[in-house]
Amino acid sequence: MRAARFHNKGDIRVEDVDQPKVTDGKVLVEVEWCGICGSDLHEYLMGPALLPVTPHPRTGECVPMALGHELCGRIKNPSPGSRFKEGEAVMVDPRVLCGSCLSCKAGQTHCCSSLGYVGGTTTGGYGEFVAVEEERLYPLGSIPLEHAAVIEPLAVVQHAVKESGVKDWKDKTVLVLGGGPIGFALMLILKAHGATNVIVSEPAIIRREQGSEYAQAVINPVKEKVGDRCRELTDGRGVDVVFDCAGVPIALEAGFDAICSSGLYIMVAVWEKPLTLPCWTFLQKHVTVKGVLIFSTEDFEEVMEMVAKGKIPGYEKLITGRIGLDDIVKKGFEELVNNKDKHIKILVSPKNAVAA
Repeated sequence: MRAARFHNKGDIRVEDVDQPKVTDGKVLVEVEWCGICGSDLHEYLMGPALLPVTPHPRTGECVPMALGHELCGRIKNPSPGSRFKEGEAVMVDPRVLCGSCLSCKAGQTHCCSSLGYVGGTTTGGYGEFVAVEEERLYPLGSIPLEHAAVIEPLAVVQHAVKESGVKDWKDKTVLVLGGGPIGFALMLILKAHGATNVIVSEPAIIRREQGSEYAQAVINPVKEKVGDRCRELTDGRGVDVVFDCAGVPIALEAGFDAICSSGLYIMVAVWEKPLTLPCWTFLQKHVTVKGVLIFSTEDFEEVMEMVAKGKIPGYEKLITGRIGLDDIVKKGFEELVNNKDKHIKILVSPKNAVAA
């Protein structure tokens, strides 16, 4: 099969490789669409960071490897006992779980002690086929295959929203730092949960324009002081909850300035370097800081149901570009490096079928 494999920093090659082996409990999926995630871009620019350079203890795979964990496709050659049919459209939950650690046994699969994932510890969606554990596959039903790849990032922010512990979002003022893929997905999920007072801070005009459809106020942090503007919008109080989807020091400083006393600061972004909190503000305001990562099985299934029932209108707007596998470097990764602010999410078709 053909796959775009990561070899080293700045080195992704489209190559002919062996098709993944289908072992017990796994099903072969022919990939239709796979989103380029910020973590994949990070590996391209600075990796290998999280990618295994020696055989992974659970999968046996290592670099060079096809990345891509936001993927959907169709079932290929299912075994006689499979619950899936040939050609059935499915969404892939990319997590590879041990199922036996204390976290997994407690239902906290997002905290699996030996967590792996398709496109990170085993061959991912930047190839024509992936072999996935059958229990990690979900029939798409009425969900359009051409939009389904964004279910994975929606599950990430569903997890973040639920982990906040907030029960009634109508009474909360929320600041979203960063209007990129995760920030925009977060706005969609917050709206689905009933939030009516959402502020987004984003320097890129295209992302601000798109975010303005779902946020009650949009701030350009290059021209305005985020904290001052948030206080203007909240009668001087500040925001109740901050979701940091930016992962840069200047945004963190703005978030701590904008947050109210006893506010909740949720770190969604994965930082490239260790972060430093503005200690006095953190202490004086009694801010609670919470980190979140990936999602639980429940989160993923909830988002699948929400999308199927039309409870996340506009989710397809996350997709701002489609490319074929042969163009993944020039029109995918390099495009995001050079023109990042012009995009939300670029989807890749291993079939080079860019029409949707």
